[in-house]
Amino acid sequence: MSDESTTKIMKVLGIETSCDETAAAIYDGEAGLLSHRLFSQVDLHAEYGGVVPELASRDHVRKLLPLIQGALDDAGVEPAGIDGIAYTAGPGLVGALLVGASVARSLAFAWGKPAVGVHHLEGHLLAPMLEAEPPEFPFLALLVSGGHTLLAEVRGIGDYEIIGASVDDAAGEAFDKTAKLLGLGYPGGPALARLADSGKPGRLRLPRPMLDRPGLDFSFSGLKTAVVVALRNQQLDDVARADVAAEFQQAVVDTLVAKCDRALEQTGFRSLVVAGGVGANRALRQALAQLGQRRGVKVSYPRTEFCTDNAAMIAYAGFRRLSAGERDDLKIRATARWPLDTLKRPAAAGQ
Repeated sequence: MSDESTTKIMKVLGIETSCDETAAAIYDGEAGLLSHRLFSQVDLHAEYGGVVPELASRDHVRKLLPLIQGALDDAGVEPAGIDGIAYTAGPGLVGALLVGASVARSLAFAWGKPAVGVHHLEGHLLAPMLEAEPPEFPFLALLVSGGHTLLAEVRGIGDYEIIGASVDDAAGEAFDKTAKLLGLGYPGGPALARLADSGKPGRLRLPRPMLDRPGLDFSFSGLKTAVVVALRNQQLDDVARADVAAEFQQAVVDTLVAKCDRALEQTGFRSLVVAGGVGANRALRQALAQLGQRRGVKVSYPRTEFCTDNAAMIAYAGFRRLSAGERDDLKIRATARWPLDTLKRPAAAGQ
């Protein structure tokens, strides 16, 4: 085995299995992202209208090792050329996390390489660093991913202060639940966004939650309820459904943009990073671009394929932590709940 404490970290294998995507990627500290592979379980879960945890875990078992081999082949790298392994340790579905964690720790032991468990949301926050013009620290981050909607001050690796968060449903959850109300398939969020493209907001007036009070927290449960009340005993044709989708999407976008505006005013930051699955929403991106122009603030995103769960962001986050000297012991880490603001900054992380 190599001496893990003295290994210079260059190439990192990233593994992601937190929910319903199985992914592997290779990141190089000099050349950047060398390869990434992903398998989505959307078709597997579609008939159930949502993710079935046991089915997700079993499919990760089937798909992960072939994806890792594919990522190594695409990068032209042998296992001996890997300097470290990063895997999603949480938050997420614990059974799914255990698949990735077990494989990562086993490979690290077999190959004599260091390993580190990565916080899934840290991966999302750092995903824009994979782009040709990455943002510089510090910046304000809007993270809208699955069950999370939050605003955070990001000053460096592991240096995050949450200044606003969802108190009930996150934006992504509200998208999915409203999509079900409109009879759309799984995954509901993207389906609703596509339907909204053909509609016009204004058919019904939905609230913009928590904009009538100070603060940076979010609440989208009431917005979903407002849709339920508005549609009660109504028969909707295709045009009406599209208009409802457009109004709902606009309500979410208006709320997110207004809170970003407040947060930029409060923090004085000149850079805004938007990450997570909802960050791929075209209407949101257009509205935030207008906010950035109005305020003279740079708005950065990961490319669309790295907004949703992926291993490239995990490989990058792992690279930064492994390069700073962080190492995990042989314990397999899988944490269903893991507050982002409990992360610590590696001693040698730098800026």
